[in-house]
Amino acid sequence: MSSYVLEAAGLVKSFGSTRALDGVDLSVRPGESVAIMGASGSGKTTLLHCLAGIVAPDAGTVAFRYGTARTEVTALSERERSRLRREAFGFVFQQGLLIPELTASENVALALMLNGIPRPKAEEHARGWIAALGLAGLEDRRIGQLSGGQAQRVAIARAQVTGAPVVFADEPTGALDSATSADVMRALLESTVGQGRTLVLVTHDAGVAARCARIVEVRDGRIVAERAGHPATGREGGTDASGGTDASGAAPAVSATGEAVRL
Repeated sequence: MSSYVLEAAGLVKSFGSTRALDGVDLSVRPGESVAIMGASGSGKTTLLHCLAGIVAPDAGTVAFRYGTARTEVTALSERERSRLRREAFGFVFQQGLLIPELTASENVALALMLNGIPRPKAEEHARGWIAALGLAGLEDRRIGQLSGGQAQRVAIARAQVTGAPVVFADEPTGALDSATSADVMRALLESTVGQGRTLVLVTHDAGVAARCARIVEVRDGRIVAERAGHPATGREGGTDASGGTDASGAAPAVSATGEAVRL
């Protein structure tokens, strides 16, 4: 049985005459943090999108394993991939892609409500996640009333609240200053690999990449190098990026089926 949560083999993707991916193989272990680095146009974001089922490759396969179940992502229809992304994957993007008309807790709760969780229960768990990410008291603020770093923490809460075993982050600190970037990365690592989940991150920032356990360099649509990173230690009383239990207490969440769990 494979020990990988994600396995990509021979990925090829072209946009017109531009070959974005040229036969990429990549495997990611459960609970691992992987940073994908490369210059603009190197194919790093296309690789993340193929791994997450956002984009279908022209050739090659992507498989996702959770527990004993194995799903070949590249064999799914668009509707099936959409459901997989909604139920099993979390996403954090550079600009957050939060809904400005909704409050912080409503943005997070929406991810649960799309999976059929009743609104009162969804908002209860959303508020728990917001508090766990250091935003207690800000639950009812709209996104425009939050700082960039606070908004990204809301995006992290939204990515995690469903209990998604894999989180994909595309330049999650790209629009932040260095101090805020460090705070957001600490929150992202603690709430993913610090709880035994998997993080796949795209970044152009070598400092951000170094905080992941493994760094993959992409150039001209191919992986040209891999090396170990230097996972940062989490907050005092918490965990390091290799996983473990947070001594300060677990954050409440629900699984994709709506069952309450403790992280």
